[in-house]
Amino acid sequence: MPVYYGIRLELHPDVYEPAEDTFLLAETVDVKPGEMALDVGTGTGLIALLMARKAKRVLGVDVNPKAVELAMKNALLNGIGNVEFRLSDLFENVSGRFDVITFNAPYLPGEPKKAIDLALVGGKTGREVIDRFIREVSGYLTENGRVYLVQSSITGIEETLNLFRRVGLRAEVVAKRHFFFEDIVLIKASRPW
Repeated sequence: MPVYYGIRLELHPDVYEPAEDTFLLAETVDVKPGEMALDVGTGTGLIALLMARKAKRVLGVDVNPKAVELAMKNALLNGIGNVEFRLSDLFENVSGRFDVITFNAPYLPGEPKKAIDLALVGGKTGREVIDRFIREVSGYLTENGRVYLVQSSITGIEETLNLFRRVGLRAEVVAKRHFFFEDIVLIKASRPW
């Protein structure tokens, strides 16, 4: 059973296994004690479980029912009780506001065929899921809340930064790793004041 950052994880072939993009998020996200956090596209639950070390409560959501089930198992396996997982297409089953919202977004162009594809394929252009997330996210952010979005250079980083600005959030690339034919970037967005 693999261990990431001290968290033991069961894996499942239909659920995205933590990889470089996950690690970039894990190593950069900043959660302060007592904050409320939301992990969109939680997968195995790793990011939610890591945030639960400091956060008061964490909600992890995923559109893949197998991911939700696996994340719940991983929370039990690690004895982490201040986290909840539920099935949700982005914010569909989410209410309230959060200090930290993370999303390791699907960004490959195409149509999902299998459950695992939901973690990778972001629609016809690869941007559909990212764009919908950005348009909706500010409604779930506290006044001083932060958004951490992982994406690839394949899907247009400038477009993402510009869309964040259009919805009233200040955004910047705070971490980047280069792999083969792409850069994986972590974009942090918050209210401009």
